[in-house]
Amino acid sequence: MNLDEFYMKEAIKEAKKAEELNEVPIGAVIVIDGKIISKAHNLRESNQSAIAHAELLAIDLACKKLNNWRLENATLYVTLEPCPMCSGAIILSRVKRVVYGAVDPKGGCAGTFMNLLGDQRFNHQSEVTKGVLEIECSQLLSDFFRKIREIRKNEKKKRKEASLTPEKFT
Repeated sequence: MNLDEFYMKEAIKEAKKAEELNEVPIGAVIVIDGKIISKAHNLRESNQSAIAHAELLAIDLACKKLNNWRLENATLYVTLEPCPMCSGAIILSRVKRVVYGAVDPKGGCAGTFMNLLGDQRFNHQSEVTKGVLEIECSQLLSDFFRKIREIRKNEKKKRKEASLTPEKFT
């Protein structure tokens, strides 16, 4: 196993923590000089916050831990390709390298939907490595959303059955 796979496995552990909380299973880990500086997972539902993405939480924690908003020597490992908001934070915090697992065709901004992280118009660009443990990262998301769809389908079926139940007359 290479280092990218090792640290992505750590991000996957974080994603599984999110899943245990019924959060979309996305995890992030920030590494500097071979040392994990911060770990985080999605907490949007738990915090009822649109900005509680794994990447943002990991960046915030790393900056606080280092007492520095610049993460110039950092590598961010994340299980899903960063969205526009997270890509903006990556650029602004000057993360040197981003390694992600699953692509996000609907919102990935590290080369799939668009490439904010490599856009030369910004004052900083991040090196990107994609597809590390992609199958495992994608499967986590697929399984989660399949489970959610099944729960919603069952709830809808129960509501429909309840509405067909004859009312009791007293």
